Amino acid sequence: MGRQKTLFISLKDIFLSLKSEAGEVRILKDVNLDVKKGESVSIIGPSGAGKTSLLMLLGGLEKPSAGTITIAGEELSGMGEDALTGFRQKNIGIVFQSFHLIPTMTALENVAVPLEFAHDPAAFKKAENALEKVGLGHRLTHYPAQLSGGEQQRVALARAFVTEPALLLADEPTGNLDQTTGHKVIELLFDLAKSKGTTLILVTHDFELAARCDRSVTIADGVLHQ
Repeated sequence: MGRQKTLFISLKDIFLSLKSEAGEVRILKDVNLDVKKGESVSIIGPSGAGKTSLLMLLGGLEKPSAGTITIAGEELSGMGEDALTGFRQKNIGIVFQSFHLIPTMTALENVAVPLEFAHDPAAFKKAENALEKVGLGHRLTHYPAQLSGGEQQRVALARAFVTEPALLLADEPTGNLDQTTGHKVIELLFDLAKSKGTTLILVTHDFELAARCDRSVTIADGVLHQ
């Protein structure tokens, strides 16, 4: 019998409301979700359903209006900004639909950024290794504008994985790519996650892509269905 995987993420009774000109808007309503260590879970649903908001909560980039978020045994809801930043640096990698690369930095410098924040003396060597793993060892000194969309997303993947995060959050990672390039990036994403034992939360509109994960959950009107 295989060893039971440990609980890694626990969302309990999560509500998220944001203020707007029209008054308070309920984004997420009574969300509960448990994810085991090393599991891959896709979140699917229409635009505006709350998928990205849920990802922002998991990344500690947004705080819930009510409820508790526990990741790797740490409760995020009770942390201050400094503690959250430290937790994110140590545990979480994020890949966005827009690549979010720094245009004035080379591919190597972009990937080294999270390691430099962590004062890692081997930042550039590790960044080089990470770029080699995504097939961009020959593009170290190129700037984002000199790279194709697929190459930029591979740089973003290398940056997300370079700190060996326990949790990777991916928000429509192929949304700005053509189908062929998107497939290559996704293969890379799953291969990297599997090789590192990374827990993966993937937001997508693509049902075929969602099916690649261990399981899928759906959000509609801020309500999570499992």
